[in-house]
Amino acid sequence: MLSDQGAFVAWRQARQDAVEAALSEWVSADAPAGLGDAMRYAVLDGGKRLRPLLVLAASEAVAGSAEAAMRAACAVELIHAYSLVHDDMPCMDNDVLRRGKPTVHVRYGEAQALLAGDALQALAFELLVPDDGSVGPAMAAQLCRQMARAAGANGMAGGQAVDLASVGHVLDQPALEAMHRKKTGALLQASVLMGAATGQADRDVLVHLARYGASLGLAFQVVDDVLDVTADSATLGKTAGKDAAADKPTFVSLLGLEAAQAYADSVIDEAHQALDHSGLPDAGILHALADWVGRRAY
Repeated sequence: MLSDQGAFVAWRQARQDAVEAALSEWVSADAPAGLGDAMRYAVLDGGKRLRPLLVLAASEAVAGSAEAAMRAACAVELIHAYSLVHDDMPCMDNDVLRRGKPTVHVRYGEAQALLAGDALQALAFELLVPDDGSVGPAMAAQLCRQMARAAGANGMAGGQAVDLASVGHVLDQPALEAMHRKKTGALLQASVLMGAATGQADRDVLVHLARYGASLGLAFQVVDDVLDVTADSATLGKTAGKDAAADKPTFVSLLGLEAAQAYADSVIDEAHQALDHSGLPDAGILHALADWVGRRAY
């Protein structure tokens, strides 16, 4: 594991800055009728950029292509941003605060928010198929397939559908985990595997990276449920307590606060174990990212 916490913080800040610069370049304000402004508002100046960081860390761990990894990192973040724009709308979670500022539909109206999300999703795939030769055809196809599967009916969108259908119902732990492995975990796991796809990792390494990504994705959601109860809106940058108010099943409502936190810790341990068995010569940043997920304050 990465012994120097300062080195991880420096790595994280440098990659976050690089991702922010790339997103600012690729998400143009030139789209017509103010659409570009709504897109940039949805993406820039906020968020931890966890998914891009996982892409970049996994790519570095397998000595992958840095240029392809940055495109994949930004593509995943655009998918994440579009999902937040749509999830916050009145027909979904009906939230007014995201990343410490009014949600896109509050700022720009529902129609513009819907279109901004649509355009961000399309741009994500465009980034993976550049015409400058920086991403080869085979790699581009693999990256597009991984991202599409994680975002679609068997991943994020399907998990969100289950989440909406579960309001007011009690889910047991296997059902709750299955929902969140799709809704939240699929894109986090895909971030790791897309990073690995920019290099030449062998099958055994990919199996362990998939386990790492799955564990990390589940732990992220458990911690999110804990923070929804323990943190305030100013700290979270989004409305605190909204899951309980909406009568949604969560790991805290099912297990209790202390047991949910303990469960998150155990799943983070599983992520570390997967990396330990991966055989990667330098997985320190991936270990540090797992700890960051497990111990984040917001």
